Amino acid sequence: MLNPNIKDALQITLDDHRMSRGEKRALAKVIEQHVDSDHELSHARSVLFELARQELSDPHALKILDWVEEASKVLAERPDPDKSSKAEAFFSPVDNCTSKIIRLFQETRRKADVCVFTITDDRIKDAILDAHQRGILVRIISDNDKSNDLGSDIYQLERAGVPVRCDRTDYHMHHKYAIFDGKSLLTGSYNWTRSAARNNEENFIVTADSSLLQRFENSFAELWEQLK
Repeated sequence: MLNPNIKDALQITLDDHRMSRGEKRALAKVIEQHVDSDHELSHARSVLFELARQELSDPHALKILDWVEEASKVLAERPDPDKSSKAEAFFSPVDNCTSKIIRLFQETRRKADVCVFTITDDRIKDAILDAHQRGILVRIISDNDKSNDLGSDIYQLERAGVPVRCDRTDYHMHHKYAIFDGKSLLTGSYNWTRSAARNNEENFIVTADSSLLQRFENSFAELWEQLK
């Protein structure tokens, strides 16, 4: 329950519809003395907006106040320092790596940039097609030699309208990474094949680390331009 001293202090500053410097200092002092947690501070903000609503009669003004309240909640949220560095590791054939890749495509809402040596696992191919058909922008970079292998899904994806670019060198485009909505990075040794899922000793990580995402996004953008 909110300390009544805080509500009283807020009401005093509202009475003349302005907040003087002295009132700011007094309010800050009351909060310092009576607020001990983020939860109590959040409750105080709710009381503040409720007091303001009681002063308003114009319905348009109330809508604007609702907007200010919701925006203030977002601005008041403190980032979780562990969230940006959180990462998961997956190892085949022990972990179900294919399911994780499919789930990332299912959860994508805007864009998926894929840069992989080869795609022959039809389960992943179907997840890519589903994302493409939902309107997700999926772009794929792959190796030209592996794209011509028996069982490769690259040209089937291209025929379905997925933008695809392959390298045109005597060497291999050997990357295995994907970026989902600019928020999640998947990278590791894992080839997107049935053999990798069932038999090979492979790995990948999924991370939201912003510095790594930026490096991989830059790498993809450069390769995409080179191969046009």
